[in-house]
Amino acid sequence: MSAEHLDDIGARLAAARARVAAAEHDADRAPGSVRLLLATKTVPLDGVRSALLADAAARAGDPAAPAPVLVGENRVQELVAKAPHLVDLAPEVHLIGPLQSNKVNQALGAAGCVETVDSVALAERLATRCAASGRVLDVLVQVNVSGEETKHGAHPDAAVRTALDVAALEGLRLRGFMTVGARSSDPARVRAGYRLLREIRDRVRDGGEPGAIELSMGMSGDLELAVAEGATIVRVGSAVFGARPL
Repeated sequence: MSAEHLDDIGARLAAARARVAAAEHDADRAPGSVRLLLATKTVPLDGVRSALLADAAARAGDPAAPAPVLVGENRVQELVAKAPHLVDLAPEVHLIGPLQSNKVNQALGAAGCVETVDSVALAERLATRCAASGRVLDVLVQVNVSGEETKHGAHPDAAVRTALDVAALEGLRLRGFMTVGARSSDPARVRAGYRLLREIRDRVRDGGEPGAIELSMGMSGDLELAVAEGATIVRVGSAVFGARPL
């Protein structure tokens, strides 16, 4: 990345923070109730580090500052390549893309949370590896709330049962749910999907899993809609790093 672009990252990050704060206010939610996750797919390492350093600088000395940004990678190979070079900055790193069974070991070596658990079979594979090493992994259950064939995730009708089965596995800690919103210009349709995920979360939380509180939903183009429907994590990429190369 050019020096000029790296300098812009701090300003873009501040603008994204301001959008989240405004959305919290408009939804009558507590300041700081929504965490910002930086979606770093295809972003060079220097760009990721610049964002983390800008975030740390902006929060320094401010006791009311929001929580540090999270880092989210879509691809296991990028996750594995970048994570060792971020250790000194100590970010919480999430996997936010599909996880193939043959890459479970690689993912576990770099991610603190897997947001894309969409089946009990995948959860069992993760749990087996974690239990063998004495580790507990945070996971979110991914749900396809839009029904679009291009989207990954459990069917909404099966999501509650899937989540409860995942929560029962040794080695995993169910923290909540994740979805990718509908690809639509209709805000009502997008919000309906986010509302559905919140309702699923509430059923699981109230049904005996009080720790399943997270709702990772909303991205650069629709984060305000997600916050209005209860998002606790919004995933922002282009708003901070600019458009991804084709």
